[in-house]
Amino acid sequence: MNDRSSLIIRGIGAAPGIAIGRAFLLEHGHIPVPRYRLFGDQAVAEECKRFEEAVAEAEADLENIKKSIKSEFIEHTRLLEVQQMILRDPSIYDQSLRYIKEERTNAQLAVIKSLRKAKELFSSLSAEDYAKNRIADVNAAGDRVIRILAGQNHTDLEHIHQRAVIVAHDLSPADAIQLQAGRTLGIVTEIGGSVSHTSIVARSLGIPAVTGAENAARLISENDLLIVDGRTGMVIINPSERELQYYANLQDEIQTYLKQISRHAHLPAETSDGHRVGAEANIEVLEEIVAAKDNGAEAIGLYRTEYYFMNRVELPDEESLYRDYHDLAELMAPSQVTIRTLDLGADKLTSWCPNLEEPNPALGLRSIRLCLHYKEIFKTQLRAILRASAVACNIRLMLPLISGMGEIFEAKRILREVQTELTKKRIPFDKDMPFGAMIEVPSAVAVADMLAQEVDFFSIGTNDLIQYSIGIDRSNEHVAYLYEPLHPGVLRFIKQAVDAGHDAGIPVAVCGEMAGEPLYVPILLGLKIDSFSMNPVALPRVKNLIRRSSMKECCRFVEKVIRMRTASEIQQAVSKLVMRKFPEEFRVFDPNWVGNTSLPVMKKSGS
Repeated sequence: MNDRSSLIIRGIGAAPGIAIGRAFLLEHGHIPVPRYRLFGDQAVAEECKRFEEAVAEAEADLENIKKSIKSEFIEHTRLLEVQQMILRDPSIYDQSLRYIKEERTNAQLAVIKSLRKAKELFSSLSAEDYAKNRIADVNAAGDRVIRILAGQNHTDLEHIHQRAVIVAHDLSPADAIQLQAGRTLGIVTEIGGSVSHTSIVARSLGIPAVTGAENAARLISENDLLIVDGRTGMVIINPSERELQYYANLQDEIQTYLKQISRHAHLPAETSDGHRVGAEANIEVLEEIVAAKDNGAEAIGLYRTEYYFMNRVELPDEESLYRDYHDLAELMAPSQVTIRTLDLGADKLTSWCPNLEEPNPALGLRSIRLCLHYKEIFKTQLRAILRASAVACNIRLMLPLISGMGEIFEAKRILREVQTELTKKRIPFDKDMPFGAMIEVPSAVAVADMLAQEVDFFSIGTNDLIQYSIGIDRSNEHVAYLYEPLHPGVLRFIKQAVDAGHDAGIPVAVCGEMAGEPLYVPILLGLKIDSFSMNPVALPRVKNLIRRSSMKECCRFVEKVIRMRTASEIQQAVSKLVMRKFPEEFRVFDPNWVGNTSLPVMKKSGS
C-alpha cells in the first residue's frame, strides 16, 4: 500500500475503541414508491387492508426476531418493543389510514407522508439527544412497513460471513441486535447519537462505533479498508501504511489500558489523600444495570423514566410504572437509586397529550412544568415511585428543570397528597424517601441557597445548564463551537450551586456529560462535587483518575482556574494537568497527544 493521502470523515464517537477492517455496506436498497390515486370505495378498502396487513407482518417479524435472540442479547428485547409500539402509534398508523381514505393515495405514499409529519415534529424539539434519536426509531418502523408493501422485506445482515466494519445509513434496533459480535469489528452510521440504540448495543458488546458520520455510505465502498476511532468519531478510509501502524499500536495500547483499569473498577472512588466520592451510573432501561455493575457503579445516580412515556398509543398505567421501579430498586438493593420524574415536553407526547402550539419547545411546557400542568400524570408516576420505595428503602426522588421555589412548593404539595392517599389505603412506602432537585437553569443557581433549604440533595444537569447559561443549541452546527463545558460562567455556576448545597448540609452530584469525561475529573473534584453519575462505560476511566488524584491538589488547581477568563485558557490548564498527572490516559484517549515518540504524529489526511 502506498503512503498516500487518505479520506477522513467525522462523526460522533459512540462506543470507544479502535477498529481496523474491511467495510461491509449494509444496504437495504432503494425502495420504489409508486404514486397513484385510488378510484372507488372498493380500491380504498383494499389499500387500507393492504396497509393493515403490512403492519401486522412487521409486528410479527419483530416478534420472531425477539424469540430468536441469543441469550447474551436477551436484555435488548425492549429495543424491539419500541419499534412495535411505534407501528401502532396513532400519529403514524391512524394518520396513514386517514391519508388513504381521505386523499385516496396508495399505502406506501401514505406511510411516507405520515413519517415525514412525525419527523418534522421531532426535529422541532430541544437539543436533548434522547429525544432526537427517536427520529431513528420512527424511520426504522416506517422503513420496515414500506419494504413489506414493496415486497422487499429482507435484511443483508445474514450475508456477513467474515469479520468486517458495518457501514450503514442507520441500524435499526432489530439490525443492531442481530449483529454478530464475533464478526463485527466496528460500526459506522450516517445518523444517530451517543444514546441511540446502535450506540447502546455497540457499547454493551464492546464494538467501537461512530455515528452521525454524514455521507459515510456514499463515500465508503464495499471492501474499503477502514480505521474507526470510537473515541474521537473519526473514520479513515483506505489509510496509509503509516496511519495503519499508528492505529494498530494505539489499538493495542487502548485494549491493554482498559483491561488494566477495568480490573480495579470495583474499588471505591477515593482520592489518594482519602477523600471519598460517589461513582454512579446514568441509565434509562433496566437492561443497563448489568453494564453499570460490571463497570463498577456504586449506585444509580440518574434513572431516566421517559422510556415508558415515549412512542406509546396511551399513557402507561400505574402498575406498569410500579413494576419497572420495583425491579430497579430490587436489582440494585441495597445500593441507592435516584429516579428522575418525567423529563419530556408536551410536544413529544402527541399520542395522548393535546397538540399544543410550542414555537420554542426548549423553553416551553416541559419537565416539571409539564408534570405540574398535567397533575394526574404526575400523581400516577409519584404513586408508582412511592410504592416501589417500600421494596428496599433505597429510592431517591428527583425533579428535573426546577427554576424556582414555586415549583418545589407545588411538587411537595402534590407529593403529600399522594402520600396521604396511600396511607389511607394502607399501602406501604418509604416515608423518609429523599427529595431532590436538578440544577439546570441559571435561575435555579441564583436561588440555590433557598432551594437547598427545601430539598435533600442537588444534582447538576450540566448538559442543559451549559446550553441555558451560554444561550446556545449544541445540536446547531453553526454555534456548536460555543458549547463549552469549561466556560468560566459555567464553572462559576457549578461552584455557586455546590457551595449553596454544602452550606445547607446537603450533597451535590453531577449527572450531565461532564461527569463522564475523565478530562474534567480534576475540575469537578476541586469544585467539591460529592458524586459523579455517568454512562456506565465511562466509570472505569473516571474512577481510575479519581483514585489517582489528590483532593488538596485539585482544590488548589480550581482556585486558580476559577479566576481564568476564557474557556480556552482553562482547557489548556486542564490538559497540562492531566498530561502531567495521567500521561497514559491522555496518550491513548486524546488524538492530539504527541508525547510518545514511538508513534507518528497524526495530521489531517485528505479532505
